[in-house]
Amino acid sequence: MKTTATDSKDPLYQTAAILYLSLWTFTGIEKLVDYASYLGEIRNQVFPLAWAEGLAPTVLIIELLLALLLLNSKTRKTALLLSTLLMTAFTTYIGLVWMGAFPRVPCSCAGFLEAIGWSGHLLFNAAFILLGIIGLIRPLNTI
Repeated sequence: MKTTATDSKDPLYQTAAILYLSLWTFTGIEKLVDYASYLGEIRNQVFPLAWAEGLAPTVLIIELLLALLLLNSKTRKTALLLSTLLMTAFTTYIGLVWMGAFPRVPCSCAGFLEAIGWSGHLLFNAAFILLGIIGLIRPLNTI
């Protein structure tokens, strides 16, 4: 019987799920604990200010929901796929900022990502995307 990367025994699948779980839990709780600061950061981004009021709670809820879905073995594969897609969306935005596509560069993200700057953040996100993709598609029997 051929085992796929979605098998709970696959180390890359497990690593990807655990790292995304850790990331979404950390960032979600950080945003929740200091929501006023987080909302200020969202308001400082380059998209219309009216979007911030809806986008801030939406991103927070999605991150915490993905963390919960990653905990459940029945929803983990879907959550890992959605996590990778969300990280791709975040990375696309960061890439556009980094390439100068916007008239101004908004402040960096909070937490440890603030210390690494936009290019470091881009690499960090790209590593998560790569790990998510590999964890989802790599068969167990190629270890």
